[in-house]
Amino acid sequence: MHTAATGDPAPAETRKRPRNRKAQLAVVAAEMFCEHGYHGVSLDEIATEVGISGPAIYRHFPNKYAMLVYATRQLTESVLTATDLRPLPDPGERLDALLAALSRLAVEGRRMGGLYQWEWRYLEDEHREELRGALTALVDRVGVPLRVLRPELTEPEANALVRAALSVFGSLSTHRAVIARGKAEAVLRRTAWAVLRGEPPLPAPAQPREEGEEPALRVGARREVVLAESIKLFHVYGYHAVAVEDIGRAAGINASSVYRYFPGKADILAAAFYRASERVAEATAVALRGAGDDAGALQRLVESYVDLTFERSALVSVYLAENNNLPDADRHELRKLQRLHVEEWVRLLGRVRPGLPVPEARVLVHAALNLVTDLSRWVGFDRSTGMDRHLVRLAVAVLTADS
Repeated sequence: MHTAATGDPAPAETRKRPRNRKAQLAVVAAEMFCEHGYHGVSLDEIATEVGISGPAIYRHFPNKYAMLVYATRQLTESVLTATDLRPLPDPGERLDALLAALSRLAVEGRRMGGLYQWEWRYLEDEHREELRGALTALVDRVGVPLRVLRPELTEPEANALVRAALSVFGSLSTHRAVIARGKAEAVLRRTAWAVLRGEPPLPAPAQPREEGEEPALRVGARREVVLAESIKLFHVYGYHAVAVEDIGRAAGINASSVYRYFPGKADILAAAFYRASERVAEATAVALRGAGDDAGALQRLVESYVDLTFERSALVSVYLAENNNLPDADRHELRKLQRLHVEEWVRLLGRVRPGLPVPEARVLVHAALNLVTDLSRWVGFDRSTGMDRHLVRLAVAVLTADS
């Protein structure tokens, strides 16, 4: 480069490494993990996004896993810091201040909330326990003023309600529906209040069940066996941890025989997604056909989704967790189908609540769906806990908050 006046070389710019480079890298990594999946992002891609060379990352992190751990810690520390509020004598005011802080964080950290939702699966046991400890501290922090405000609640009951409210906040990171920041914060805060004022979703003690027990799937042809076993393995271990050899062994065939039914592992995952989409569409159609009015249709729609979640827990979990691992064409097609499904809920909710703005309706629908997933996972998808009945009531409360 030359100066315009003299043609002499311009002095080289001195680029200073920002003080917070490590934190900046962690934020970018967290957002990319949530967008593309932990295994779908390389260190070089993170470096490119930040504007540095790949080797420069190693000044801050020894490997990608260290970035995941650091990003998860940053997320939990920011939540605990933001909710470490000055004492307020009125428990209602304190609880409202906590919900306001959490709604603000949910909006600000929308692009990396998936660390809490799904990417934590890739943490080792030691770091999972660390994350659980932070979550427990947050639940306790919100539960204390709730119990003062509602003295009839036991500690487990209050904690169960808080978990449900936290799921409402976390739901914003599970979708891309457009809504103004202030509106989003207000809707989340109002909905969390509706949950906390309700009956606690305290699960009954689960009955003993075998490890990995899943309701039997109807299987016929060998292809169905391969698909069913793959879904179970993806659910338990995650897509990237499962090899074709594992699938063949579970299906009782050689790994090479798997390729008679599917071109590759990604095609099995895509087939699982299409199967889940079909099940959701079928359940929705049945629910809507049997309803007498819009309010009844909404109730039946919630019931059908809860039933599907518990009856096909592995399929639903894979459907929600492994989207980023689909081939591009399938991912775009399936996201379109998911949006169409959500829009069906939104249209129905709009008829039940005619004054509700569509952007807010979308946020409420996603909050209700996420709550069902989160709390059913909390009890291991075990109907004997009674959580399915709680979830129908809670999801309806979310959808009709302040109606």
